[in-house]
Amino acid sequence: MPGQMVRRIDVTGAEGVRLAAWEFADPPKGRGEGERSPGVLLLHGLMGRASHWASTARWLAERHRAVALDQRGHGRSDKPAEGPFTREAYVADAEQAVEQLGLAPVTLIGHSMGALTAWQLAAKRPDLVQALIICDMRASALGAASQREWEDWFRSWPVPFATLADVRKWFGEDDPWVERNNPARGEFFAEVMAERADGWRPVFSRRQMLKSRETWVHDAHWDELAQVQCPTLVVRGLDGELGRAEAQEMVRVLPRGEYGEVADAGHLVHYDQPEGWRTAIEPFLDGVLTP
Repeated sequence: MPGQMVRRIDVTGAEGVRLAAWEFADPPKGRGEGERSPGVLLLHGLMGRASHWASTARWLAERHRAVALDQRGHGRSDKPAEGPFTREAYVADAEQAVEQLGLAPVTLIGHSMGALTAWQLAAKRPDLVQALIICDMRASALGAASQREWEDWFRSWPVPFATLADVRKWFGEDDPWVERNNPARGEFFAEVMAERADGWRPVFSRRQMLKSRETWVHDAHWDELAQVQCPTLVVRGLDGELGRAEAQEMVRVLPRGEYGEVADAGHLVHYDQPEGWRTAIEPFLDGVLTP
């Protein structure tokens, strides 16, 4: 988008962890000098990074103050050897980001793990959060079998990859744990790789990702969902991980819940089908963010 700038802002998270936040700056249309723009904080999922929100943040920045956060262990943020990678740490990090960046009352948009962080923060600090979008995250417990499957999946990665083309092909076409080809998935994983002396490796530690995941897969999160008081949109891809019945039950449990879905999208809804994603969430945002 012509004239749009992206700038990095460092945030101090829980335990002093340094977090990289990325603000997509475009002077919001229709606002006068000194007039405050509604704040939006975008939270990626496990293994993701702030840049995965680029297409969403660009159009949000036309009218809102859009900031995407690299969560601890991800992207350009710190990856402390021993963590912690608890739910409490991730929620505290997001809370610190909202307060330090002056985003409150904020709209939180989260994908997968980032969505769980978002609704846990909304439940904890209703004074900070004015609206919430949950993208393809389940409220039910996934269980120990799910965690073992992820351990096996990580071991199956042919790391290091010789080239980025190999990364795109393996995650987009060859990954035995995925049923259908998806070039967007290959691009998604190419964004979280960095070149090392022996080839291309993930910018995150798979061990740390498993530690992060361990803290939520064994528990259900319905109680915290029911504590969210702000308007909330639950969005699923029709081929994603969140089924229609569970999504609609989440909407029922939420005091002010709404339902949305995106056709031809898998788990990576916002990345896989950016136009369908925008169509699904923009009317909701217009309703809650229009002054």
